[in-house]
Amino acid sequence: MAKVESFQDLVIGPSDGKLERWRWLYAELRSAILEGRLRSGSRVPSSRSLSVQHGVARGTVVTALNQLKAEGYVVTESGSGTRVALELPNGSAETKRSRVALETPSRASLSRRTRQALKGAYLLPIGHSVGKAFRSYEPAIDLFPVELWARISSRVLRHAPRALYGQGSACGYMPLRKAISEYVGASRGVRCTPEQVIITSGAQQGLDLVARFLLDPEDEVWMEDPGYPGALQAFRAASAAPVPVPIDGEGICVDKGVQLSPRARMAYVTPANQFPLGVTMSVSRRVELLNWAAKAHAWIIEDEYDAEYRYRGRPVAALQSLDHSGCVVYVGTFTKMLFNALRLGFLVVPERLIHPFEVGRSYIDRHPPTLDQAILAEFISEGHFGHHVRRMRQTYAERMEVLMQVSKEHLGGMLNVTEAVAGMRSVAWLTGRGSDMDAAKGATQRGLEVAALSVFTVKHRQNPALILGFAGSSKNEIRRGVVTLAAALRDLH
Repeated sequence: MAKVESFQDLVIGPSDGKLERWRWLYAELRSAILEGRLRSGSRVPSSRSLSVQHGVARGTVVTALNQLKAEGYVVTESGSGTRVALELPNGSAETKRSRVALETPSRASLSRRTRQALKGAYLLPIGHSVGKAFRSYEPAIDLFPVELWARISSRVLRHAPRALYGQGSACGYMPLRKAISEYVGASRGVRCTPEQVIITSGAQQGLDLVARFLLDPEDEVWMEDPGYPGALQAFRAASAAPVPVPIDGEGICVDKGVQLSPRARMAYVTPANQFPLGVTMSVSRRVELLNWAAKAHAWIIEDEYDAEYRYRGRPVAALQSLDHSGCVVYVGTFTKMLFNALRLGFLVVPERLIHPFEVGRSYIDRHPPTLDQAILAEFISEGHFGHHVRRMRQTYAERMEVLMQVSKEHLGGMLNVTEAVAGMRSVAWLTGRGSDMDAAKGATQRGLEVAALSVFTVKHRQNPALILGFAGSSKNEIRRGVVTLAAALRDLH
């Protein structure tokens, strides 16, 4: 990088046409000063000379120089004209940006907490293609009543009081909190007041809040294994110590948890529809877990984001409905019930946690989007949410039936697809000795979104299996997906 003595010797790159001319000239001169290509104290020619030199209007040069002067890169002194400043703004950091400095990588590192959180990080792909088989994290977006939602949105925005555009409550919009408390009370047996409902930006933020404000560094947390990686990441990010606890036909093995981690501070469970195996926690196991938490003075985090979708009988009551010691925090979300872009979820916390979580929620992003909350509150209060859930329950049952039928025709001898009792996915066990990671990779290469069960395990290994989502794909897409998956599995043998 050659150093020049004056502005006349400076070579400036051509404008790419994306910036205003004065801003382009300002940026080029500023970079030359910061990078040391223009000597400190060198005299700035007249605006007329610079305009001729760089082929721009004089007014363009004047505007660029005025901006450099306002930011302290050039100074004007009586009798000596305008010169490059001897001391640049923002301290010595920018003054020392020489070639060596630019080519030397920073030694600054991530925090230990962040490095721990990045271990085994799992990111969901961006899903712009609706209906892709066998995506397991997305509802039936194609069947969401967009026009109805638009009408409600328009009405809310037209008639919203000015106060709705101001600072909101960290706990959330009270009409929405009231609507949620009534709905989960009627559908899930959750016992709560509106004040106990804390609105979040989806279930993941709820888990982050729980980890931040209920756990200290190195606190042990029982985690279902296999289990939900988003929860694992949230607890790791809080510097907690997740303890993988095995699953059996009744849910998390409480006795194993006591053996592995007798001093655990928390247990994270998905009792209505265990992720990803689909097991429903038995009543006796629920009572056992609650008794342990009461005696150990521990918390239970109950995550039930798709518990409404049950295909045999009515949805089971929440674990929280049996809690008499105030140790259960209930986590819910609307992203899996309505559409993923709606980043609204909620926590139902014991009364003693209302104020701590209100304060904690304000630390994150002050408050959730009030207008979105107002629209959702109307959608629920007018009965549209309940109607949509009932419709989706029927639709998902039909789509699962298609998956079961077509799988028997095309996947026999390769996969044993389990009929889902609840939720939006099925577990398909590989009948051979192949790797589920290899099977998932082969399916992905053919355009499917298939997850290997081993991705969700930490310590207690399972037989190889694939997770097949059926809720977000049409019947025809499921049929095509099964045929494609069969071809991918045949290629492995």
